[in-house]
Amino acid sequence: MFHLSRILLFLTTPARFLIEILISFLFLSSRSLLPTLLIMPSSSHQKSNATSHAVTISTTFTPTNSTLDPVATTIIDFFNHLLDQIPLPRWAIYTIFAAGALLILLCCLCICIKCCCRGKKKRQQKKDEKINLKGVNGKTTTALVQPDVGDVDYGSSSRPRGKLLYSLEYNAAASELAVGIKQADRLKAMDLGGSSDPYVKVYILPDKNKTCETKVFRHTLSPAFNEQFTFQISKASLPASTAVMQVFDFNRFSKHSIIGELRVQLGSVDWNHVIEEWRDLAEPAKFEEENLGEICLSLRYVPTAGKLTVVILEAKNLKAMDVGGTSDPYVKVQLALDKRKWKKRKTSVKKKTLNPYYNESFTFDVSFEEIQRVNLVISMWDHDTMTRNDAMGKIFLGCDAAGNQLRHWADMLSNPRRPVAQWHSLLSAEQVNSTLALRRKFPLVGKMPF
Repeated sequence: MFHLSRILLFLTTPARFLIEILISFLFLSSRSLLPTLLIMPSSSHQKSNATSHAVTISTTFTPTNSTLDPVATTIIDFFNHLLDQIPLPRWAIYTIFAAGALLILLCCLCICIKCCCRGKKKRQQKKDEKINLKGVNGKTTTALVQPDVGDVDYGSSSRPRGKLLYSLEYNAAASELAVGIKQADRLKAMDLGGSSDPYVKVYILPDKNKTCETKVFRHTLSPAFNEQFTFQISKASLPASTAVMQVFDFNRFSKHSIIGELRVQLGSVDWNHVIEEWRDLAEPAKFEEENLGEICLSLRYVPTAGKLTVVILEAKNLKAMDVGGTSDPYVKVQLALDKRKWKKRKTSVKKKTLNPYYNESFTFDVSFEEIQRVNLVISMWDHDTMTRNDAMGKIFLGCDAAGNQLRHWADMLSNPRRPVAQWHSLLSAEQVNSTLALRRKFPLVGKMPF
């Protein structure tokens, strides 16, 4: 049986207070009732004897009552007065209090039993974990013959990554390859909540002149994309080309994690009909795509004032451009209106670093009518004193963008007056230039021929 003090520890403050009152009340009531029971005369004695006994007993208990603590006497008088106010006999009141105390004790007992069972379950789980760890080391017969399923999946590269439904169609007359991303199913969960935010990146090797991205689907492992992308590729180049479809998990403030990929050798495809099939995602190839680094920037647009604020926060894992394995990076911020170069600014140069921190803000006057036609071009450059500056990477955001860049721009427009920050992977300047295809800058008013 549990000790009373240990039981009281599991109770809330009102319950402990009620139990203490009940215990003190029962103790004091027993002391107050004891003289009364002793004063009651016996039926076998005479009245004179009863009187003498009563007097004797009362004189005997008087010193005892006089020796009580005044505070205890006051408490006893208070409870007696309180009980006199209740329109019930004393035995009924005592029964109710006893039943209440018994109910509270039963609740305490149930809580104690539950806590003990929980502790026993935790100890059993720890014991099971120790047994599983021994099995992984291969010291038991079970591990040598048939290892546990959980042990096989953990850390294994052959773990299922999901599957993707895609389509391929080639138009020989227009030299166009149409790659359709239909849907995915049972993707690998990359987030803590057991889900992912998947999107698909599509490009053609070996040229990789164009990279397309689908929309991001939030909190799902079975997204339905239903998007199609076209690539210009000659029929003679098909046998040596490969279509790559990579499924990523979107993360706003960190690098996007790749879930899996598909690689289709275009030379082995029968182009007499449209190809549409499910295929399992494979582990992504390593060291194929050159990593140009990442850049974090914040966008904020105030429609009433017509102000676009671009904050270049930082960059990381940039490509080394100098002989010493470092770079002197700075960022160009350029606005293009209707595919024409419009306004530009640039940050300061950070010497000898591949992870520069800028936190520099630029504000442009862009009206609400112009914001729908504007593209924001962010380019990273390596500063050289004696020679021409080298391009290190580039991205562009706007209504003409795709994938994460388009989503960042849409988030800015849907949250006016609120800065929205996000990381972006840098692309090659050639790839962005071929996609954006900017034209000449707007002619200045003072240099117009008329």
